[in-house]
Amino acid sequence: MATSQSLLHVDDRHRKSFAPIATPDRLLLGPGPSNAHPTVLQALARTPIGHLDPLYVELMGEVQELLRYAWQTDNRLTLPMSGTGSAAMEATIANTVEPGDTVLVAVKGYFGLRLVDMAGRYRANVKTIEKPWGEWFSLDELEAALIEHKPAMLAIVHAETSTGVCQPIEGVGDLCRKHDCLLLLDTVTSLGGVPLYIDEWKVDLAYSCSQKGLSCPPGLGPFTMGPRAEAKMEARSGKVPNWYLDVSLLNKYWGSDRVYHHTAPVNMNFGMREALRLLAEEGIEQSWARHRQNAEALWNGLESLGLSMHVPADRRLPTLTTVRIPDGVDGKAFSQHLLNQHGIEIGGGLGSLAGKIWRIGLMGYNSNPANVNHLLNLFETELPKFSGSVASAA
Repeated sequence: MATSQSLLHVDDRHRKSFAPIATPDRLLLGPGPSNAHPTVLQALARTPIGHLDPLYVELMGEVQELLRYAWQTDNRLTLPMSGTGSAAMEATIANTVEPGDTVLVAVKGYFGLRLVDMAGRYRANVKTIEKPWGEWFSLDELEAALIEHKPAMLAIVHAETSTGVCQPIEGVGDLCRKHDCLLLLDTVTSLGGVPLYIDEWKVDLAYSCSQKGLSCPPGLGPFTMGPRAEAKMEARSGKVPNWYLDVSLLNKYWGSDRVYHHTAPVNMNFGMREALRLLAEEGIEQSWARHRQNAEALWNGLESLGLSMHVPADRRLPTLTTVRIPDGVDGKAFSQHLLNQHGIEIGGGLGSLAGKIWRIGLMGYNSNPANVNHLLNLFETELPKFSGSVASAA
């Protein structure tokens, strides 16, 4: 017997006709992302394969091994989280922090505050010590706080992207062992471009991103967990309260079992594999030296133009330079001018440094003399046009 079927009316209000995507060429010299290496972009454009394909499984192992090299670690649980650096950041906390655990966060910038927020969301007993944005912590200050708060974890940012400060880490891991707590390190703006020794420094947990020193687009969050942190995770009283970032589950996929957890972003891992391969080909020490050399050329050039840096030379990041905006200059207008007229992105300040500094990134593929010279030439020729664009501070 024939039946009639009524069709619902299709709503076409959101059916729009757009041209194929077109993006301008930008030179990304801000706090991130940086421009990806052309070889990495070619890898991203390759035809995807299955996330359980034997060739992809082999590639996973290569990515893990090269990440261990970049971080200078033997940690078994080293892998790229499927998500941006903030996903890896959250994974470090989600897997090791239980409700009521005391987490001490050493705050000296915007991303220390993000650690505070994340730890609180996992119901930690969050304690903080703070420094003005542009300063760093001494070992004595850190030890005094460890003695006072007796935390299960100390979380600190190695390369504070909001201030341009490189926090000294040597000796911090020893303090954490002495006072029986884990050391969590943010290496988002240091991995690949700043000397970093996870094992020698006795770092228990670290995270990073794909789009800065590794010269890959944003989308993966390198994560590493040492034996002490792994033991803390395994001793949990309940499940990790985040299924997607649960390393005990992810290890079954990234470990020897290769048990499906989620559909991996295979092309992003193609790109990550090539980015790490290029880093290993250059050599990590050579990459650190290249970043330092180009940063020093930038600092010297900016200072010769009469500009001043926000951070003393011995604590500056070679990946991220903070430059004080001169009195009378509209810093945002100058940044927009560089972007709109010259296709160059630089960043402004965050939080207490908003409107006070520019943030200039020389990271990964972008850290080269040609970029330094090009930017210095523009500062020399274009910045004088913005003198007096705002009233000088009294």
